[in-house]
Amino acid sequence: MERQIRTIPGAQAIARAASLLRLVTAGGTDGATLQSLAQAADLSRSTAHRLLSALRAEGLVDRSDDTGRWMPGPELFLMGTVAAARYDITALARDIVRSLAVKTEESAFLSVRRADETVCLLREEGSFPIRSFVLSEGVRFPLGVASAGLAILAFLPDHDVDAYLDRHPELADGWGRTHGEAALRTRLAETKERGYSVNPGLIVEGSWGLGAAVFDRQGRPEWALSLTGVEFRFGPDRTPELGRILLAHAHQLSARLAGARH
Repeated sequence: MERQIRTIPGAQAIARAASLLRLVTAGGTDGATLQSLAQAADLSRSTAHRLLSALRAEGLVDRSDDTGRWMPGPELFLMGTVAAARYDITALARDIVRSLAVKTEESAFLSVRRADETVCLLREEGSFPIRSFVLSEGVRFPLGVASAGLAILAFLPDHDVDAYLDRHPELADGWGRTHGEAALRTRLAETKERGYSVNPGLIVEGSWGLGAAVFDRQGRPEWALSLTGVEFRFGPDRTPELGRILLAHAHQLSARLAGARH
């Protein structure tokens, strides 16, 4: 993929700008510093500033005069409004995510697959007072890392899973040995057999998650519902019941999407 991009004139600059846009968006309304953006995008400060300034001139990002932090610009809102008509399912999913949070008392989420990542679209807090804050709107994880991405990856065709793992040998370096290929393939097989994924505190110690894939009309796993909470809430006596509730809500959303017009 990277080799193909290099053959397209100007593609490297576009890829770098797109990477910065995603990072700025992930920073939300609080924004992000130039230093953190440059570091996350693996760019020099001067290159990051040059690209951000160009994006600002087009209205795609903005910069706070008070803090100097970079944040999404007004043109992104306009573009997003148009794109939402085709891609946004939050209106269809919101009551289901809320029901999931109410019935389990845990924090519930909707995430969407975007290329080799998942992006959190919705978060609903459960009533249990101790919560996990690993996930919130706009946060991205590689497929196979968080419970949502693990559920999606597990139900992709085998050749897509193989291609993904070939593209990302760095997962173990970035997320620990438990995300090496052998360990990940074991969790994928367990997820397919169980129907939902389990993340036993692999991102943040003590923070557990469950995920269930949501399918489009063609049967592709394009979204996921997930739950997160503290470890003692996900014991062997309770996890199967949480999984059943999660799967029921995921099936409900898949059925709703199959009947919706796009």
